[in-house]
Amino acid sequence: MTGGGRRSARSRTKPSTDVNEDDDAFNKAKPISKLRRVKTKDHGTALRILNADLKIILGFGIIAALIIFFLVNHLISIAEEARRPRVVTPFPAPRIMDLPQFQGEHKESLYWGTYRPHVYFGIRARTPLSLVAGLMWLGVKDGRYFIRHICQDSDDLSTYGWTSHNGRDFGHQVLVDQDMTLATSFLKYKEDDSGYGGDWAVRINVQNQGWNEEMQKNVHLFFYLAEEDGNALSLGGDILDIHENSLLASGSRTDIGEWQLHLKSKADLEVHYSGLRTPHIHNLSDLVQENLASQLIRFNRLQLPDIYQSSSNILVFQISGRIPLETDIVFVSGAGENSRVEERISNLAGVSLTNQLNKKQREFDVKFESCFQLADKLDSNSIHVGKAAIGNMLGGIGYFYGQSKILIPKNSNVKSHDDFLLYWPAELYTAVPSRPFFPRGFLWDEGFHQLLIWRWDLHISLDIVGHWLDLINIDGWIPREQILGAEALSKVPAEFVLQHSSNGNPPTLFLVLRDLVNGIKKNKFTASESSEIISFLQQAFVRLEAWFQWFNTTQLGKDVGSYYWHGRDNLTIRELNPKTLSSGLDDYPRASHPTEDERHLDLRCWMLLAADCMNSVAELIWKENKPGKDYASTSNLLSDFDTLNQMHFDHASGAYFDFGNHTEKVRLSWKENMIGNNYVDRELVREVLERPELKLVPHVGYVSLFPFMTRIIPSESWILEKQLDLISNRSILWTNYGLRSLAKTSSMYMKRNTQHDAPYWRGPIWMNMNYMILSSLRHYSLENGPYRDKARAIYEELRDNLIRNVVQNYHQTGFLWEQYDQKQGKGKGARVFTGWTSLVLLIMAEAYNEM
Repeated sequence: MTGGGRRSARSRTKPSTDVNEDDDAFNKAKPISKLRRVKTKDHGTALRILNADLKIILGFGIIAALIIFFLVNHLISIAEEARRPRVVTPFPAPRIMDLPQFQGEHKESLYWGTYRPHVYFGIRARTPLSLVAGLMWLGVKDGRYFIRHICQDSDDLSTYGWTSHNGRDFGHQVLVDQDMTLATSFLKYKEDDSGYGGDWAVRINVQNQGWNEEMQKNVHLFFYLAEEDGNALSLGGDILDIHENSLLASGSRTDIGEWQLHLKSKADLEVHYSGLRTPHIHNLSDLVQENLASQLIRFNRLQLPDIYQSSSNILVFQISGRIPLETDIVFVSGAGENSRVEERISNLAGVSLTNQLNKKQREFDVKFESCFQLADKLDSNSIHVGKAAIGNMLGGIGYFYGQSKILIPKNSNVKSHDDFLLYWPAELYTAVPSRPFFPRGFLWDEGFHQLLIWRWDLHISLDIVGHWLDLINIDGWIPREQILGAEALSKVPAEFVLQHSSNGNPPTLFLVLRDLVNGIKKNKFTASESSEIISFLQQAFVRLEAWFQWFNTTQLGKDVGSYYWHGRDNLTIRELNPKTLSSGLDDYPRASHPTEDERHLDLRCWMLLAADCMNSVAELIWKENKPGKDYASTSNLLSDFDTLNQMHFDHASGAYFDFGNHTEKVRLSWKENMIGNNYVDRELVREVLERPELKLVPHVGYVSLFPFMTRIIPSESWILEKQLDLISNRSILWTNYGLRSLAKTSSMYMKRNTQHDAPYWRGPIWMNMNYMILSSLRHYSLENGPYRDKARAIYEELRDNLIRNVVQNYHQTGFLWEQYDQKQGKGKGARVFTGWTSLVLLIMAEAYNEM
């Protein structure tokens, strides 16, 4: 008899209202499922209930197993996080870029852009693995062909740069290569049928300057597409005849859907192509050159081979024609069925594109005047340079993705096969100092860049600052130079790649944050803009606190209220004065012998800026319930005039100085080294002629003026007059072109720091420091006090000198420069330095930062 039969027989001997023993045992065995007690004589029903309850038990078991699985993985993740070195551990707070204001329409509107500043013309999306586009051409020099692609001085272009760019959907650039003038225009447009980010078009116009040589009558352009994720691109056809079919390439991406690239032109063009398969694009110039060289050797023709490698992720299109030449390249996204592709292409080419570009140019001009109001202040030559300044600043904004390399800290327990650790994978949207020399993010440069950018486009500026602050690690440190991705790495000498986690960089982002806070207080922004700034500051506050605290602990000096830049080499035998790269002022002379006793005047003043800004931000966003540290106390300590004078002021010279272990009797001398038996090598080595001692470091220059720049000096103080005298003295800092970085009276003036390092911050004129000095001159000229008229006169003459010299250099050379010679005013250092030299536009507009 089955179990069911036994149970049924037993049930007949008891009243139906009683619970039998088997049922009771069954229910006790299942407390979790809360089963109803079985009162039925239907044994099949009881079995079905039992089966259902077993399923419930099994379900609970699976859920419990999943919970345990995820819990174990979470614990493993926590353990791995605990083992991860702190220097490469992200700051544990919500990312600023996750704020709603950076999502949606804002994010999509900035998706595509000219975000590849290191090439003469390049387009990419703000995504780690993007579809990338760019332009090359064959240049001619001394009868030979050269590929032009990467911005580099050796190409000897007469001029290049954006004459206008709005940072979002429009830009116009002019490049002059020998006798060829090449203009590139970029336009972005979003229609209802477009995919994410919209469509874009590129117009390339080539003119000549009257050459006669046969080889120079034709132009060879190379426009390419590359998929960074390695996906294959589809070719428009084996034979490309744009008059029959304008389609060059097509493909599909999850972000933008199906896309197409078209070439539209009325010119008689010949189009050839090459499909390549490679994981990297930073060496694309070499690949194209090798293709052309092979064709020239084998077939005596200067054209790509019309070969498509299997699964090519790069397509290069050679567009050849006689000069003058104009062609439009149109990219449409969301190019599926019923998406009006032909109509959209027509809207972005030919006459329609001309009309849209002209409209965008007019809008740029109107916005430029609205932002900077130069029409009644300056002549057309100066205004032209002002437009180039903002155009190149915005056109030089880039998007990068990758991992910084961090030198393993000394006395660290970290084990690694290399001498570096990899930062977490990160993205960075940022302006850059110089497209050919420094096409990547530099922390202290970026604060100066944003003084210009926020006045043009607040949302772009907040986006950039947010990206930078999201790079902060758990200790509150931000790597000062961002070398993210293979393309960025390819432009950096090996000795500058590794970042040192003990070294800082001036916290200049506080300059722009202070401007924004002051702007809210003075009602310079709309209600919507003010709300977004406040939301930004609320999200950023914990990161800013960590950043401030990092400086306030790691860079702290021995004395209360003193700081010193870490990272100076106290063992060097080849440097006349050990560089202070972390200060941003590189070879500016400091104490001859680096020690922990140093007190760096500029860092003290940067910390005052940071403390003052943190206090203002806290008051703005937290009102009465201000949490955390009392930044007002730190600000008061660092702005205390008497304490500052006790620590840094020299009464004899009337100047402020650093303090440290120092001697002036140091020089570089030639030393001969025998190498082998027959060769003698000579090198410059440092020779110290007297024992150093702790004292003020007597070098007048930009560092000496930091208390003036941060306006610590009271307007009625006689010390203010001393600073004005130092500034206006031609034997010290004054020139007809701007203020020298180091006084002529300094023992280090224009001295080489090593055999290979020419003077950098030891005399030449730098725009960022001149801007800050002008800002304070303007401030003191408006303050009540005995020296306001003197400050005003110096301000007006210095402003005129700076504007005149930069404008004159631009029209003579075609470029803004990194620095300017103090003797003749000529541009020096890196050209196309449209980073902080672009501050000349704010000088023109008399738009200065406030304390």
